Amino acid sequence: MEIGLVSCTKSKLEQAAKPAELYTESAFFRKAREYVEANHGAWYILSAKHHLLHPDGPTIEPYEETLNGASVSRKREWSQTIYEQLQREGLLVEDNRLVLHAGRDYTEKLLPLLTDTGVGIETPTDGLRYGETLAWYNERI
Repeated sequence: MEIGLVSCTKSKLEQAAKPAELYTESAFFRKAREYVEANHGAWYILSAKHHLLHPDGPTIEPYEETLNGASVSRKREWSQTIYEQLQREGLLVEDNRLVLHAGRDYTEKLLPLLTDTGVGIETPTDGLRYGETLAWYNERI
């Protein structure tokens, strides 16, 4: 099964909401969400504050936390927690493919943890600038 992992965004609603709705102020998130819902069997959100979130999980408050510009140790700690959550969810099995819809701040320390699991990994928008990323989604949704 393909599982989309979409990073959180700075733009959020001003009130508490389900994870799938909280980030809809962001054009990136709206497009990535539309893409993963149409193309992947399941999807989750990579939250800088809450780690791995199920889109229909409990309501959460808006927050001001990001991995953009975070220290290497912070990114390592966050990535280790995500890895452990993916393991607990039973997502790190050979038949699965994780498709990361996230920038390098969210993937650079996570990818090395995933390489020996046997799970397939794809980063379709890696290296694209913001406008190029939006165009990538526009061409596919």
